[in-house]
Amino acid sequence: MAASFIAINPPPAFYRSPSRAVPPRRPAPPRSAVTATKQRRQGDENIREEASRQQSAAGGHHGLSARYVPFPGAAAADADEHYSLDEVVYRGRSGALLDVQHDMAALKRFDGGYWKALFDSRVGRTTWPYGSGVWSKKEWVLPEIDPEHIVSLFEGNSNLFWAERFGKEYLAGMSDLWVKHCGISHTGSFKDLGMTVLVSQVNRLIRLGRPIVGVGCASTGDTSAALSAYCAAAGIPAFVFLPADRISIAQLVQPIANGAFVLSVDTDFDGCMRLIREVTSELPIYLANSLNSLRLEGQKTAAIEILQQFDWEVPDWLIVPGGNLGNIYAFYKGFDMCRELGLVDRIPRLVCAQAANANPLYLHYKAGWSEFRPVTATTTFASAIQIGDPVSIDRAVYALKNSDGIVEEATEEELMDAMAKADLTGMFACPHTGVALAALIKLREAGVIGKTDRTVVVSTAHGLKFAQSKVAYHSGEIPDMACRFANPPVKVKADYGSVMDVLKNVLKTKYSSSSVKNVL
Repeated sequence: MAASFIAINPPPAFYRSPSRAVPPRRPAPPRSAVTATKQRRQGDENIREEASRQQSAAGGHHGLSARYVPFPGAAAADADEHYSLDEVVYRGRSGALLDVQHDMAALKRFDGGYWKALFDSRVGRTTWPYGSGVWSKKEWVLPEIDPEHIVSLFEGNSNLFWAERFGKEYLAGMSDLWVKHCGISHTGSFKDLGMTVLVSQVNRLIRLGRPIVGVGCASTGDTSAALSAYCAAAGIPAFVFLPADRISIAQLVQPIANGAFVLSVDTDFDGCMRLIREVTSELPIYLANSLNSLRLEGQKTAAIEILQQFDWEVPDWLIVPGGNLGNIYAFYKGFDMCRELGLVDRIPRLVCAQAANANPLYLHYKAGWSEFRPVTATTTFASAIQIGDPVSIDRAVYALKNSDGIVEEATEEELMDAMAKADLTGMFACPHTGVALAALIKLREAGVIGKTDRTVVVSTAHGLKFAQSKVAYHSGEIPDMACRFANPPVKVKADYGSVMDVLKNVLKTKYSSSSVKNVL
């Protein structure tokens, strides 16, 4: 990739090395090159144009770069093999997955304290593109891309929810449980974090004159929504392959509303994935699935966000729902970069949670990581992870082995009950979050995760995308499922006496506190 100017300062004057005394008061955050002499922009200039002008005026290039290399755990890979990010390439010469490799020596010229201060100074700003949770870490994502080419919807910066009641009532008093709500994003899923990076790079390639006519993906719902939204923002055609009758209405309508060309294919996700790979090998359509390692560069920033939200303290456990398995590696990569660059001294133990109806990684783990065998995934309410032949299996295994990780599974009843429990404590969880919470319950009951262990569960999508499954659960309409935590509405006549009878009865039977008894 051609060099371009990067908005990055030398270490701020207030920072002191560990060998020197730390100032008693918390210092002001560093001023990046785009905000050092910030003044209100000109009336005829937008924030993107302002960023490009100020970056050019900075006049310095710090030599940060990134490139594709064969995935670190890949067998038979050439150690000298590498590709520019401006090449359209998804696998290495041996067929191995690729990984985005950053110039760590260049990044290490700035110590961990510098990076912490820089990233923290950008949170919640409107300065393009740093107001995004992804692009606030631009130097660690796509360091050489010009701000003019970035396609961002100010994604990321999602909240970390303290699951106090869930831990207290369902996990024997677990007090340090948190849920990272990655689904509180523009399209309602964590996929936005990766798609902003991929579509930004495609936007760059198109502007460089590369023969790309659009971007395509196979999807179980969320990937297609993210791709369609970002392509719509950039004015780039999107092509979506969806398995017919296997995703929620909310997930289907998103790419349609954003103007994507949607093909409803009579197969499952794995079949759609095979087709899109064949199509993109013949047509100049850029592949957007997680086979493409650019997406993982955006997704890894959620790990850095978690560390920021804990004031750079490392949690003990991180539990991630797993389908195509790119996300578990992305979290590992984010934590590991922070460790290597001196922001933290360790990484959390990772848990990948799978639905029992689509559990190839779980079976692989239980077999002692012997030869991987794909499965035929059957229907699960956690439809976005209904994948039997995951593309990123090698990445997931690498992440789990290097984090002393665990794989757990959840049956349909377990995941739906866990989702219902979460909702009863103030969340509005998706079924995939239910898979992760069910895995947590099992690991707590087995004593693997301790009562005081700081644990983060990753919620990958917004519950509103899966309202149909919630309606079915609370209506008691799911065959062979007890729906033990269902809370259906009570029909009552429209008169005062009938309403009072119902309320008094429910107060006596369901709410048995002493205050209620005294009143009644």
